Amino acid sequence: MSRPRLLHQLRLLVDRDALHALVVAGSACVLSLGLVYVGYVVHVWRVARNAPCAPARGDCVLLFGKHAPGGRLDADFQARLARAATLWDARAPRSLLLLGGGPQGAPTEAALAREALLARGIAADAPLLLEDRSRDTLQNLRNARALLAQSTGAPVGQVTLLSSRYHLARCALLAGHLGLDWELCAAEPALSWRPTTWWRIAGEAAYLCWTDVGMRWARLIGHRRMLARLG
Repeated sequence: MSRPRLLHQLRLLVDRDALHALVVAGSACVLSLGLVYVGYVVHVWRVARNAPCAPARGDCVLLFGKHAPGGRLDADFQARLARAATLWDARAPRSLLLLGGGPQGAPTEAALAREALLARGIAADAPLLLEDRSRDTLQNLRNARALLAQSTGAPVGQVTLLSSRYHLARCALLAGHLGLDWELCAAEPALSWRPTTWWRIAGEAAYLCWTDVGMRWARLIGHRRMLARLG
């Protein structure tokens, strides 16, 4: 993991509101003997298994980037790009928003995605928008919402969230908190049964538990600052 990315994640962990949510979520898991966490694992797995590969509308596609140290795109990032290119060939969306920043002095995830899509045959004048200032999924979506509202001058309509299957539950949860009208599109044709996939599902479930339980608790106690973090 690159140093800037590690520092970004450490800043999230030492944030007092994030720690507050972590304590509440951890307590819920302990008091339920792990059943709360298991419920999130099942939810992430169901979303990953059932997500479609073709959007119902697909007018505005949000393509999530992925950490690419040294500009190297891993298999997950390549699968997301391949799906975006397939959607483009089948029915070009009105706009394709490429998400993801990067460390200072290095190509951003959005820029790498644009370069790879052009190499896959997408026309140079295609309506590709770059959101290249975010470092995590929440920032991806918040910045995308602002960019789309600015570019259209109107409220953001339905968006298609295109990412790896294991990542889609997180995308959907955060998009819902931000008030977006979303649909899902999976990068892979089907959910893989590799151990690495299940490890990622377990990690995504932990993140969802932390975020969702924390937000539910914030609503219960009326903690406005915590609620504003996902607004």
